[in-house]
Order: sequence, then C-alpha cells, then structure tokens
Amino acid sequence: MKRTITFLLFFLTTFALYAKDLDGDAKADTNEIIRINKQALANRLTDPEQTVIDATKAMDLARKLNYNNGIAEAYRVLGLANYYLDQPEKSFENYLSAATFFTRAGNLGGEAKVYNNMGNLYRDHDSNKSLDYFFKSLAIANKINDIRLIASLNLNLGNVYTRKNSYSQALKYYNNSQSIFKSLKDSVNLVQCAQNIGVVYFKLGQYDKALVMLLEANASAKRQDLNESIASIDLTLASLYMNQKKFDEAENIVNEGINYTRLVKDPKLEYDYKHTTYELEYNRKNYAKAMFYLREIYKIDSATFKTNTSVQMKLIEATRKQEEQIKENERIAERQAYDRTKFWAVTIVAGLLLVVIGLLFGNVKRKAKTNAQLTLLNGEVSRQKDNLDRINHHLEEIIDERTKDLQIKNRKLSEHSSYLSHQIRGPIATLRGLINLEKEGLVDEKECIAMMDRCVSEIDEKIIEMSDMLHSPPKSGTS
Repeated sequence: MKRTITFLLFFLTTFALYAKDLDGDAKADTNEIIRINKQALANRLTDPEQTVIDATKAMDLARKLNYNNGIAEAYRVLGLANYYLDQPEKSFENYLSAATFFTRAGNLGGEAKVYNNMGNLYRDHDSNKSLDYFFKSLAIANKINDIRLIASLNLNLGNVYTRKNSYSQALKYYNNSQSIFKSLKDSVNLVQCAQNIGVVYFKLGQYDKALVMLLEANASAKRQDLNESIASIDLTLASLYMNQKKFDEAENIVNEGINYTRLVKDPKLEYDYKHTTYELEYNRKNYAKAMFYLREIYKIDSATFKTNTSVQMKLIEATRKQEEQIKENERIAERQAYDRTKFWAVTIVAGLLLVVIGLLFGNVKRKAKTNAQLTLLNGEVSRQKDNLDRINHHLEEIIDERTKDLQIKNRKLSEHSSYLSHQIRGPIATLRGLINLEKEGLVDEKECIAMMDRCVSEIDEKIIEMSDMLHSPPKSGTS
C-alpha cells in the first residue's frame, strides 16, 4: 500500500514538473516570437527585405503555438515591410490578416496600430479614407491611453493634411506629435517631425525656417543610420536650394540622396530623384543632360502599372470583408439552428407577397383591358396604350439589361481611365520637355518634329487602344 502511495506521489510530482517545464517552454517560445517581431520591426527603415525574413520566421513559430498575438504582429510587420518595398497590395492584405488575428486575441492596441498602418497605406491614394483609418485608430489609442501611438497618429494626420494643402492643420498635428515624442525621447520619430515641419515651411515659402528644420533632421537621421529618411529629406533640400538658385549645393545634396536611395532600394525615391535631377539640369540650362533624364522619366512612366493601386486595394478589402462575412454567417448558422426556421418563415412571407402582387397585377391588367375597350375610337391612343402595356410587361428585363450594361461600362471606365492617364503622362512630359528645348533653340528642328510626331502617335495609339478596350467584351471573371 505504501509503495502504491509512494508511486502515485512520485508520478504526480513528475507530471507537475513536466507540465511546469512545458509551460516554461511555451513562455520561452512566445518571448522568442516577440523578440523576433521587434527585431523585424526595427529593421523596416534600413533593411525591409530582412524584415520580411524575420517576420516570416516569427509567424511560423507563432502558428505552431497558435499564438494569435504573435501571428497578428508578424502580419503587421510584414505589411510594413511590403509598404517600404513599394508593394501596397501585399501590404494591405497583411494588414487585414493582422486586424483579424488581433480581434481574435481581443487586443485593442494591436487593432489601433493596424488601422494606423492602413491609414499610412491609403495616404497617397485616398486622403479621405486615410483620415478615416487614422481617426479610427486615434479613438482606440485615446481609449487605452497609448501615448506613443497618439504621437504617431498626430504625425500621420499632419502628413495627410500637408497633402491636402491644409498647412495650418498640418502644423498643429506636427507640433502635437513633436511635443509628445520629445517627452518620450523618441529620436527616430523626432527626425520625422523635423522633416515634415520643414516641408510645410518650404511649401509656405518660409525657406529660412525650412532649411533649419531640414538640416537638423538630416544630421539626426545620419547619426541614427536612417537611410530612407536621409534620402527623403535630401529631396526637399534639393528643391529648396534650386528655388534659391544654389545649384552647386542642390547637386551635392542630390548626389547624396541618390546614394542613400540605392541603399534602401526604393523605386519611388529613385523616380523622384530622376525627376529632381531633370529639374536641376534644366534650371542650370544643361539641356542635353535634362533631355537624357527626361527620356529616363518617360521610360519609367511607360512601364507603370495599368491599374490604379487604390482601386486594387479597395477590391481586396471588399473581397476580404465578404469572405469574413461568409465565415461569420457560417459560425452563426452553426450556433443558431433556428435561423433555418426564420429562413422558411421569410420565404413563406415572400411567397404570400408574390401572390398578393400577382393578384394586384391581374387586377391592373383587367382594368387596362377595360380602359382599352373604352378608347377603341381613338386609334393612336390605343396603339400607345398597347406599347405601354408591352413596355410594362418587359420593363423589369429592360431595366436589368440596362443596369448590367451600365455596370459593365462603369467598371471599364474605372479600370481604364487610370490606365489612360498613366500611359499618356509619359509622352506629354516628353512633349513639354521638347517644347522647352525648342524655345531655347537647343535642339534640331527635324529631330524635335520627329520626336514630337512619335509622342503624338503614341498618344493616338493609347487613345485608340483605350477605345478598343472600352468597346471590347468584359474579361471573364470580372465581378
């Protein structure tokens, strides 16, 4: 008996220790996931490709443990990496997945961060939608008193209002953000605040204030190895120097910015620097170099995406919401069996309504027949009444056909309007450049006419192509 009791005690003790070890291992694993996600997040500005690798690793570990917060944060960090790699569609898909898993985990702070990220993603495509996401995030941040997130949201709201040319509103939010980040001693975001305030002063024509803020931001960014921030700051500094006719300083800062752009591998920054270099050479009257960069810009514009990124993101969002709604409906159907009864009740009511409508329709037809018999003497009126009866009979089909036709045309117009604008922008930019060179008399007239003819021909081809696309049958699978 004593041996049995001893064995049981030994077994229970061993099991307790084993369970404790398992719990410790699980905690260690979740801590490792948190560490990897933080590491990935820290690299998003300097090495977004490494961020993708680290976040993917964190997600794999989190899925093995079914750790929803870890999965959600990994998706969010992946979305940030894709954003800095100029892949907005992938970024938005990751943010939607992150929001779903944060909701499952009941993590309001995580949801607020994702809405903030979504607002940043929409910032360059749809400022109103961007503001909606930022204010949605700000409401949650105020509710949970997340000071750091509140500061970031003020910074982002300032960015949107800057793009809307509401500079007083932008400065208000930037100053709020700068004050909070100073209290938090957040040197990275203070660089962003200084840069953005400098941009606002530049747009307001207050060049002295702008120069002070931008140089301060540039120096601080270099101390912290914020390569993308340096490249972005240098763009504004170059424009500022050009406006002041300081072309040598502008050239130096452009060369510096190009070197940092190559480090971060940002296609948008590369395009912006080509355009800035073109403006610099044109202002310095180096028309041959200006022509070279103008051609480079034309090549980039000709290779741009054929569909509008904002439309794609909205379609992805709509599709994802639809999928989530279907899943939610399935869960509700499993939990609430009486929904089937409701369905049949609604069906019966709908059937009764159809019967009533049928009786009313029959009554209307009888009245129409009686009225027709009373107006036999008026032939023209009778023919019009017959036509109206036929139209009423087929009205629903006609409306459906026209509605479908309008929807198809609207989709095609929406799909191809952005395509046309993207494809024509390049030739038009080339034409403008040629006109400027022709005004200066620095280009051969025959060569100029030939190039203008090619541009006009290309515009004509794009317009014809657009017309063909608008009148061609819709692609299969379009919804």
